[in-house]
Order: sequence, then C-alpha cells, then structure tokens
Amino acid sequence: MKSILFGIVKIFITTFLVASITFILLHTIPGNPFTGNKSLPPEIILNLEKKYHLNKPVYTQYFLYIKGLAHGDLGPSLKYTNRSVSEILFSALPVSITLGILALIISIPLGVIFGIASAVYSKKLIGTALIILITMGISLPNFLIGALLINIFGLRLKMLPVALYESPLHLILPTITLSFVPIAYIARIIRAQMLEQFSEEYIRTALTKGLPKRDIIFKHAFKNCLISLITILGPIIAILITGSFVVEYIFSIPGMGRYFITAFTNRDYFLITGVAIIFSLILTTLNVVIDFLYRKIDPRIL
Repeated sequence: MKSILFGIVKIFITTFLVASITFILLHTIPGNPFTGNKSLPPEIILNLEKKYHLNKPVYTQYFLYIKGLAHGDLGPSLKYTNRSVSEILFSALPVSITLGILALIISIPLGVIFGIASAVYSKKLIGTALIILITMGISLPNFLIGALLINIFGLRLKMLPVALYESPLHLILPTITLSFVPIAYIARIIRAQMLEQFSEEYIRTALTKGLPKRDIIFKHAFKNCLISLITILGPIIAILITGSFVVEYIFSIPGMGRYFITAFTNRDYFLITGVAIIFSLILTTLNVVIDFLYRKIDPRIL
C-alpha cells in the first residue's frame, strides 16, 4: 500500500514539474503566437493577447495556468479557436492509443522471437541475417520507413491507403512503420540477455543433463530475461500509446502527434504543454506499474 501511495505522489510531482518546465521554457521565447501574424491589425493582436492573458507577466500567466490545471483545465487552444486543449487531446488520444496498441501487439512477440532466434542461431547464417535486420531497424528513422512503405504498398502496388484515418486499412501502414523500431530494440535486448544466459553455469549444467533444448531456452534462459524486457517496455509502451509524432504526421493520422507538431509550428503554448502533460502522465504511470511488476516477478527487489 505504501509503494502504491508513493507511486501516486511520484506521478503528481513529475507531472507538475513537466507542466511547469514546459510552460516556462515556451514563454522564454521572444514574442507570442500572434505577434508574428502580419495579417492581423495591431488592435486585434492586443485584444487576443488580453483574452489569453499574454499581456500579463509570465509569473501571472503561470499562476493562472497552474490554477486552471488544478481544476482539470488544460487551457484554450491558441490555434484552433473555440476548442479547448482538453477537447482536442481527448478526441485525439483514442486514435493514438488504437495505433499504439496495434503496434505493441506486433512489436512484443516479433521482437522476442527475433531476439531469441538471433541468439540461438548466432553462429549461423540466419542469426547473421537477423542481426543485420535488427541493426537496420534501430538505424533507420521512422520517416524513411514510412516513405518506403508508402512508395511500395501505396503508390506502386496500390494495395493499401497511404493517408487519413477512415477505415482499418488506413492503420496498416502506420502500424507497421511505428512498430519497426520497437521490434528492433526489443530483439536487441533479448538477444544480448539470452547470449549472457547461455554463458551461465546453470545452462551448461542443464545441457549436460540432457534437458530438451526448448525447455532450456524458454523455461530457463528466457525466464531470466523478463526483468530486462519489462524495463524497456515502459518507455516503449508510452511512446507507442501516445503515438509517434512523425508517423502520425506522415500518414495524416489525427492523433496527438499530429497536433503536437502543428502546435509547435503555430506556437500554441497550451496545446504543447497539454501534450507534454498527457505524455508525462502515461510514462510515469507505466514506470510505477513496472516497479510493481518487478516486485511480483522477483521478490528480492525492494
């Protein structure tokens, strides 16, 4: 019970710090979202600054924002008029969660399979080929993978739609693009841990006793890799659930990532801070859950 309460306090403190730091850093940039708009008369700009309290000192703006945040108000969007940040994010979050869960369903099993296979067959051709694929997966950026998939399956073969979010088919290419890097990271961690386990004395003892190779791999070696797997799953799940900013932008998916990029372009202070808060909440919550799972898997961890 004490660990749960400590985790909740940790989530609130981290979220508060993220909101504060993001807010302050954004307001250290000279000007505001309206000063660079030459199409607006100076009188209109002054009225807009007054409406959103941008004409007040930064500490006053910060106090007003934190006060609203304490009541669950993430503030208004400076770009999307007549829409609050909460309304925008809670309409975009389900889309990002759907995309992230689909990518997660692909990433974990494939990453584990590739990692185990590359370790078991490390001295064979298939192991070398898997290592090359894993290295490529880590090295290639999402936007390049997405562009290749769009070119091959969308433009050349015309098998799948390349943009928007209108049917399940529209999620296939972005899901594959989003899962590519997590598969490679999971595979690399599992491979390294499996190779380390194979060098341990208990594995050699099991081999000399004649235990089935499948049991040695999955019941003994892989079981001891679970802590490392769970450790990296926290950040990976957080990134996948909140959606990859680049992937959502490339495929015109109306998720959090797309709004985050447009918010930066338009210097939408409240929307940028709102996305950072949601991301922080998800990441810190997952870290707390992972700490709890550590204790369940290995009671020796305090």
